[in-house]
Amino acid sequence: MTEGGKLIIFSAPSGSGKTTIVKHLLNQPELNLAFSISATSRPRRGKEKNGVNYYFMSVSQFKRHIKDGDFLEWEEVYRDNFYGTLKSEVERLWAEGKNVIFDIDVSGGLRIKKKFPDKTLAVFVKPPSVDELKIRLKKRSTESDDKINMRIAKASVELATAPQFDKIIKNYDLEVALNEAHKLVADFVGAEIPPKED
Repeated sequence: MTEGGKLIIFSAPSGSGKTTIVKHLLNQPELNLAFSISATSRPRRGKEKNGVNYYFMSVSQFKRHIKDGDFLEWEEVYRDNFYGTLKSEVERLWAEGKNVIFDIDVSGGLRIKKKFPDKTLAVFVKPPSVDELKIRLKKRSTESDDKINMRIAKASVELATAPQFDKIIKNYDLEVALNEAHKLVADFVGAEIPPKED
């Protein structure tokens, strides 16, 4: 892969608020960020669009890409439910002169960090507690109780990996977490945060 800008990874258990933080950072022009769209073999949900939310593919297409070595990282999160980052996606964004930001699961984040140790900032977003996580996931009402329980079980495992990340942001108060994330990323990419307008 040709080298380009910096890589910023946000990983966390489902419901920790990482997607909200990533969206906030993408709206800060001085950071020069572009979002890495993941590939997945899971079916689309609701209004999701191919090439916007994910690159949707069949299980066999996904496996072919694995065989061809097209992924920077990939994982079978649940049975036949694959997620991964295509090398071509990161190269596309680097070619645009951007720093690439990822909203991906813990093991994928750590794999990218291992491949590009000097140009990656890996941030773990910690929820206040597993109970709070359960409340947030139930509020979404997008998944069955079984699926929520599966996510909660996975969250406990994911929380144990937090020390392997460069930084941990505790998302107890969203405003504080957003500011902390903004400052971290600005320092990492060497950007000045413009003063807040009153």
